[in-house]
Amino acid sequence: MDARWIEFGIVEIGGVRYEHDVVIDGGKIGKRRKKASKPYRGAYGHTPLSVDEDIPWGGGRLIVGTGESGSLPVMPEVRAEAERRGVELLTLSTPEALGLLADLRPKDVYAVIHVTC
Repeated sequence: MDARWIEFGIVEIGGVRYEHDVVIDGGKIGKRRKKASKPYRGAYGHTPLSVDEDIPWGGGRLIVGTGESGSLPVMPEVRAEAERRGVELLTLSTPEALGLLADLRPKDVYAVIHVTC
């Protein structure tokens, strides 16, 4: 899947630029809906990735791009849910995560990509 880091706050996936967090579910790209995770913001200093969000669990591996400097918190419950489902969870800075996507066919991509911090 063609994916690359442009600059802080902007990624390009499949030739389209995104200036917001994205979720990729078997190659289908949508906006990350993080409202469900906002109640946890105070505890983390940032809106974390929580199991309350619509996480794309459909593949055997979930790639989480945690931002330019890797600051997106991933709650322990997400890690536990991945283990329960038998899904390999990879958490990497967003530039590194996008590099992994480049080696995959779109239908094999299940990811949450944070475009800032």
